[in-house]
Amino acid sequence: MKGAGIRVVHSFPVWLPQTQTWMYNQVKYLPENVESHIVCERTEHLDQFHVPNIHCMYEISRVRYFWEKGIRNLGLPQYRRFLKNISTSVGAQILHSHFGHIGWNDNSAAKQTGIKHVITYYGSDVSMLPAQDKRWLSRYKELFSEGDLFLCEGPHMAQRLIALGCPKEKIKVHHLGVSIDSIPFRQRRWRSTEPLSVLIVASFREKKGIPGALEALAQFQQIVPIKITIIGDANSEASSKKEKRRILEIIEKAGLRPKTRLLGYQPYSVIFDEAYKHHVFISPSLTAADGDTEGGAPVSLIEMMATGMPVVSTLHCDIPEVVQYGIENWLVEERDVAGLVDKLQWLVVHSAEWDKMLARGRRHVEVEFNAPLQGKRLENTYRDILATVGHGT
Repeated sequence: MKGAGIRVVHSFPVWLPQTQTWMYNQVKYLPENVESHIVCERTEHLDQFHVPNIHCMYEISRVRYFWEKGIRNLGLPQYRRFLKNISTSVGAQILHSHFGHIGWNDNSAAKQTGIKHVITYYGSDVSMLPAQDKRWLSRYKELFSEGDLFLCEGPHMAQRLIALGCPKEKIKVHHLGVSIDSIPFRQRRWRSTEPLSVLIVASFREKKGIPGALEALAQFQQIVPIKITIIGDANSEASSKKEKRRILEIIEKAGLRPKTRLLGYQPYSVIFDEAYKHHVFISPSLTAADGDTEGGAPVSLIEMMATGMPVVSTLHCDIPEVVQYGIENWLVEERDVAGLVDKLQWLVVHSAEWDKMLARGRRHVEVEFNAPLQGKRLENTYRDILATVGHGT
């Protein structure tokens, strides 16, 4: 069925938080002959992330929305009837569930409609969820048996899925993409007569490693003057609010307050405006105490590499798949503050070598994380799964 149109339903609970632009890129950059339909419970930030064919449960039927939300709180699957009805009415050939737990909830709709079921895992659904609630071990085994294909960001996450019981032949690595053509490449240059401007962009969650980044910068300021900008904030979770308190305490105790700008959450456009004003991006992700991980890698790393900014990060999950400069041992171990300081020192000592490393980083993003190219690759993946004999045919 090469060249024929494909109709895909994307199941995603909220379309779309500001921190999940990677999801927007997946849908936006699919080729025109892939007709995408979004099925969600509610919407937000549509001024930034508008796409055609959004089917929002809350907007279509508020009564049904609150009824489904109520039974979900009793532990039953969420909005599956709504998902099944939309899938049937649009003639979907593929149900693409985003996040493993969403895939499990969606599995009955896929079976009832008889369409192919593709599930993408992203991070906490691989690491934290099954570690905190053992019921997900058996639920995932059921999903692995009945789902058609499981996508993940890199080889590390693929191995995690295999460890959870997913057949290797059902797993495919699919990189998330960024809009390369809309991200100008401007190689950063630092002069010893100016402060080193460092950017941090992340939600205030333990796995983002922001306290470690600040501790490293507190030491590094004794060597080179610095300026810090933090874009991000806590969410409504108690653990995130606790992380925010820790971040603010470190800023105060380390004497970083006069040198730090806290901008909170910002629109996508503001993040890039700020990016081009900074020399270095630091993002030392780690495995949180509750088991939460990046799973793959933060998309912000891909974006900042694309802009031409050096990235300092860690050997965490699939970050080594993303941050590649051709420099041996560039990434540091998790929670290694001294290692972060060492990389910052390397950058200021070897500032004349930035051009070569940054150009190499940009080329890597262009080949492996280019959103239109990844959209075409995802279309090919859809075609491959439709051509297979088995569940959903």
